[in-house]
Amino acid sequence: MSQADITNTQPKESFAELLDQSFQEMTSIEGSVVTGTVLSIEKDMILIDVGLKSEGRVPIREFGNDEDEIKIKAGDNVEVFIERLEDANGQAILSREKARREESWVNLEKALEKQQRVNGVIFGKVKGGFTVDLEGATAFLPGSQVDIRPIKDLSVLMGTPQPFQILKMDRRRGNIVVSRRAVLEDSRAEARTELVANLEEGQVLQGVIKNITDYGAFVDLGGVDGLLHVTDISWKRINHPSEALQIGESVQVKVIKFNDETQRISLGIKQLTEDPWLKVFERFPIGSKMSGVVTNITDYGSFVELEDGIEGLVHVSEMSWTKKNVHPGKIVSTSEKVEVMILEIDVQKRRISLGIKQCIDNPWEKYKTENKIGDTIEGEIRNITEFGLFVALSEDIDGLVHLSDISWDGNGDELIKDFTKGTSVKAKILDIDIEKERISLGIKQLTEDLTSTELGNLSKGSIVTCTVSVISDKGLDVSVGDNISGFIKRNDLARERSDQKTERFGVGDKIDAMVTNIDKKLRKVSLSIKAKEIEEEKKVMEEYGSSDSGASLGDILGAALAKKDEDSSS
Repeated sequence: MSQADITNTQPKESFAELLDQSFQEMTSIEGSVVTGTVLSIEKDMILIDVGLKSEGRVPIREFGNDEDEIKIKAGDNVEVFIERLEDANGQAILSREKARREESWVNLEKALEKQQRVNGVIFGKVKGGFTVDLEGATAFLPGSQVDIRPIKDLSVLMGTPQPFQILKMDRRRGNIVVSRRAVLEDSRAEARTELVANLEEGQVLQGVIKNITDYGAFVDLGGVDGLLHVTDISWKRINHPSEALQIGESVQVKVIKFNDETQRISLGIKQLTEDPWLKVFERFPIGSKMSGVVTNITDYGSFVELEDGIEGLVHVSEMSWTKKNVHPGKIVSTSEKVEVMILEIDVQKRRISLGIKQCIDNPWEKYKTENKIGDTIEGEIRNITEFGLFVALSEDIDGLVHLSDISWDGNGDELIKDFTKGTSVKAKILDIDIEKERISLGIKQLTEDLTSTELGNLSKGSIVTCTVSVISDKGLDVSVGDNISGFIKRNDLARERSDQKTERFGVGDKIDAMVTNIDKKLRKVSLSIKAKEIEEEKKVMEEYGSSDSGASLGDILGAALAKKDEDSSS
């Protein structure tokens, strides 16, 4: 080979090597972030010189969506990502977004290594969670990592810069998982420590209702929970905490009790206001009338709210003058506005006794004013019971005709069967008892008590003529006059035992007997033929036996009969 050939070959080989080296260097630039200089800003593109053969163009939107956000100008240095050295027009393909993303990845990896929080913005919702912009890098926020507790309205979190904790990163796959909950839990733990350290009874705090149960509500005080018992929610009656509170609601509470060992915190809302019972006597004088609202109805009465925190009980006996055996729910209804009278106050037991009937006229007093004992009334039979008849005296008042006051004679249990509910009867007022709310009536008092009159004319020891009505082994049932019934026992039928036989008599026989007992209550008399005979013998002995003490009873009786015949013949 000649010298000329060698000389010509070496430059060619050197040029090829240089070209190849240059190509490799340019190729290695692709996919990297470089610093370029802004040459000019066009309508929608920015021209940037990155030190290559040709300039590159970057869409202006990659620097911001708002004109106020785009503060770049010619001559500024910016970092861009080289996607390709040349396109069809011989220009470099650059990306500001990818440059930011690459820069962000580097920073995020450092943050993950140091367990530092990073700032980001939630900008979209995807299946199972949300997308977060971490200053150019897109991360995934699982739904379970959004907050410590479920949030109904997530719109308040969208577009707002806030801290996140990186859970894991995979640069090769481009995956980043972050947690907002972890940040909140850390902050919560810090707040809890600080709160517990400074917590004391009587302190007023702001909290959020975390959970509601039958016995109260749990309040999140910012890292630590306290119990708000149902009895400490309000001074007024609350059947269930949900009537006054809602989950997620912000409330102001007072620390009632704090146990440092168990970390239990008892809270109250009603303690933030004055106890309404402190001046209860001033606001509710005994005997005063006022309006209230029925809040609850039970078998024994109804509760009436006089004002917030003050309730009183209207016992069933104080609800109506006339409706006694009626359930309170048939007299008043829940939420009904009623007028009540203050009857009694027990501050220690926090009880107020109220009355509804005291706010209207007492119909018993009114009836006594308009009527008097002895008056005759006429009314409809409203009810028939085993002990008598209830007769309507007015719209609200009934009077009672007891069985014993239906008739002077006869059995009341049998006589009551002759009456029918709804029919009208006349009766006489026997008694008006306002205190017992009772009016006694009588039907039999409308007629004269002939039996009582005839009984009044009888006296014990008098001799009467009676008529046999019933004969039995025990004795004789007899009638005395027109209205009196009597009885002669078997051993009172004669002085001599041999004559004490009921078969000696017949129904309808007229016999004389002595009255031995008068029972005005049973309206009966007891009679004795034996006593009459003994009394007659005694009189004979007194009249005839005194002149001849040695005469026998037969002689005396014979003499008495002879004298009787003599007297009658003369």
